Amino acid sequence: MGVFSKLFGGGKKVSKETAETRGDHMPDLKIPVDEKFTIYFKKNGGKFIYCEDFAEVSEALKSIISENNWQNHLFYTLDPRLETRFASENVSFTDNRQESEIFFTTCEHLVAHNGSILVCSNQIKEKKLDELPSNLIVFATTSQLVDSISEALKVIKEKYRKNIPNNITTLKHFQPTPENKDDFLSYGSASKNVYLLLLEDY
Repeated sequence: MGVFSKLFGGGKKVSKETAETRGDHMPDLKIPVDEKFTIYFKKNGGKFIYCEDFAEVSEALKSIISENNWQNHLFYTLDPRLETRFASENVSFTDNRQESEIFFTTCEHLVAHNGSILVCSNQIKEKKLDELPSNLIVFATTSQLVDSISEALKVIKEKYRKNIPNNITTLKHFQPTPENKDDFLSYGSASKNVYLLLLEDY
């Protein structure tokens, strides 16, 4: 993946100003999908941790827990696959929303065009975004990167065929900003404190 070798391999880094100084209606940056996602995800306020293997995912998760003093907190999840995958970690899970302010989830896709995270009923059941905890930890892999929402929906349609999941939505606003308040597309949603644990799987 182009951006990860640049960001973590000591190569030429992409200027953060490139995305931040561009208007929302400017033509899209002609850069690789992984690089574009990283720029816009960070612009949205997301916290991004790239991991080359699961051992690094484990260490990153421990750092997040330590940074926020979440050692004695339950992690709310609606995806039993996460409980299996992270069974060896020192994390306790709950499916009771009232018991936790931390939502641990997977996603369907990472959308480069606007740096958003696409989820559906596989991750959040029938819940609305504002019903989820304000703190989110998302576990995803590099193979889930797509350029646009239309591409993500096409992959979902092909993957699930006659059993297409419902309640498909995107997480885009990761911190309160004046821009979010004026954005009618974000009506009914809520800003979230988002950590992305991205595992290299190519």
